Amino acid sequence: MRAWFHCSGADLIRREVADTVGRLAGAQQAKGLPGAADQQFAWDRQVSALRDAIATAGGDAWTVALEYDLLRLEKRIDAVVLTDRAILAIEFKTGDPTNAMKAEAEDYALDLRDFHAGSRRHVIVPVLVAGDTPFVPPVQPWLLPPNPTETLACGHASLAALFRWIQAELPAAARPLDGAAWLAADYRPVPTIIEAATMLYVRNGVAEIAQARADTVNLTRTTEAIRRSVRAAQAARDKRLVVVTGIPGAGKTLCGLNAVFGQADSAFLTGNVPLVEVLRAALVNDAVERRECRRDEAVRRARTRLQNVHRFLEDCATDPQHRAPPDRLIVFDEAQRAWDQAKARLGTRNKPSRLTMSEPAHTLEIMARHEGWAVVVALIGNGQEINTGEAGLREWGDCVAASNGNWRAVAPPRAVGAADPVQRLAEGWPECLDRDDDLDLTVPVRSVRDAAGAAWVDALLRGEVAEARAIADAAPALPFLVTRELDALRRALRRLARGRRRSGLVASAGAKRLRADGLGVQAEDVADWFLRRWPDDVRSSEALETFATEYDCQGLELDVVGLAWGGDMLWRQGWEQRRFAGTAWQTVRNAEERRHILNTYRVLLTRARYETVIWVPRGSRAGDSFHDPTRDAAAFDEIADLLLAAGARSVEDTQEPVAAEAPALL
Repeated sequence: MRAWFHCSGADLIRREVADTVGRLAGAQQAKGLPGAADQQFAWDRQVSALRDAIATAGGDAWTVALEYDLLRLEKRIDAVVLTDRAILAIEFKTGDPTNAMKAEAEDYALDLRDFHAGSRRHVIVPVLVAGDTPFVPPVQPWLLPPNPTETLACGHASLAALFRWIQAELPAAARPLDGAAWLAADYRPVPTIIEAATMLYVRNGVAEIAQARADTVNLTRTTEAIRRSVRAAQAARDKRLVVVTGIPGAGKTLCGLNAVFGQADSAFLTGNVPLVEVLRAALVNDAVERRECRRDEAVRRARTRLQNVHRFLEDCATDPQHRAPPDRLIVFDEAQRAWDQAKARLGTRNKPSRLTMSEPAHTLEIMARHEGWAVVVALIGNGQEINTGEAGLREWGDCVAASNGNWRAVAPPRAVGAADPVQRLAEGWPECLDRDDDLDLTVPVRSVRDAAGAAWVDALLRGEVAEARAIADAAPALPFLVTRELDALRRALRRLARGRRRSGLVASAGAKRLRADGLGVQAEDVADWFLRRWPDDVRSSEALETFATEYDCQGLELDVVGLAWGGDMLWRQGWEQRRFAGTAWQTVRNAEERRHILNTYRVLLTRARYETVIWVPRGSRAGDSFHDPTRDAAAFDEIADLLLAAGARSVEDTQEPVAAEAPALL
């Protein structure tokens, strides 16, 4: 049971308050959590208020669950009350109600709606009990309320009035709530990558963190396959390259973080600087909030586990003593994007490189310095290549083959079956390559609303409009919406990002002319953009003032995304990629660059856990007083028409999806 204590309304009324509080304290102690006098006092007030309100409202047959654990939020709902009409998620606070308090209560209700099987198809009411606040019923009657409803606020003394109003306002549930069945129902959250990283860092385990729908088996199976390969390398005292493939949003980063946080002497390496910055900041903030250590020590620990791959390789490759690194297991994130030899020698514009080989070659040489075992886990994101100079998966296979037997590789069939030879680990299955089908992640876990999102994006970007439409028609509610107005985009994001759900704007780095339509400021500090909260901090993504590019958000995610479509990719009975130079657009002819722009939109279209709202600007028409040919209205009209024909829905015709549309749990 996730609740620390549960009983019927009649039982709560009959029990002494001290008895109920004592049971909560006992559950707290059994979980190894420290007790505090102020917590005992808070429980006393809460139980007393619930007891009196339920008695007054005639709730003897109701079910009461106290301190209900919510894994995804790393918090507990103070009380859940199941009536014959609704599920009440109740949060108790001191002081006067604030918008932040109401958002917290709403977030609890959203979590139940999306991840708790017993809460589906039932009305959920978030309730805030704060101080001596009188209960004031909503101005508008609840004829067809959203689910969850708006947050209702009251005080301890007026909780009974709130209960009575709900009982009078809502009809009896068509499917009666069974308290025992609700308490035993599955709660399987899908955490964000930031939430997952902080939980993995503390708990060192993936099993209870990402168990949602049918992807449970897929994710845990791949995690075990990685562990199996590590154990085999340890037993044989040899060197192994473990290749993990998967579609966008399938949990590759989660598996990689789990491998690192569950194994001593390991590090997660990535060239994705924003991902490193955001995850490091999240781990540091979490450690400080939990009072685990001082901030400087938290920073040191986070830097040890999450490292920039380019700096790691340069430091080790140029070590005059040719020493092995402290890590025997490293995870190379987005390994297909590792630099080839030419790019590795060139480095970046701001920092020339001291590397002499490709990054895959340096990685295997550095890890081969270890006596005994060493493992490199290569995470391969298909369709995620957005830069020139990326070596592809083939370079890793060539390096293993050239190691004279020092390295073996294990990979799933996807790694050798790619259509692009550059993304093929090997031709067939040579002696140095073992097969493990469990290393392929095929089920998206990022999207909470509908697993069809990734397939729809793939069909859209292949130009298969009829296929995309068929996927959309078969989905309960495809989570892609379209609008032509920037203000409507922001309104939709505010409406869809309920509770503490995070929203933000994204755009292609090549969409240079969006500034003329009112969106021209890119996020400066990506960690602040992803972690700060609005309205307290205007640097937050939720302020909807700045946008993140594909380079800022690859590997990360938001709950609700606003995608600004730029002039760098148009539809001309097929996708046409362009770059802006000087004062005009130029058609891109180079196949690699065209593929990178296409993949840019793949990255941007797969950042949302819930809805993606696509803003297609109106552009400039030939008859306008100040016609701007760099923003051709007819070209943008074609994109909007294409998206609607492919099954995306107009924002203006759409209401928030209801809970009943969520995918069924296992």
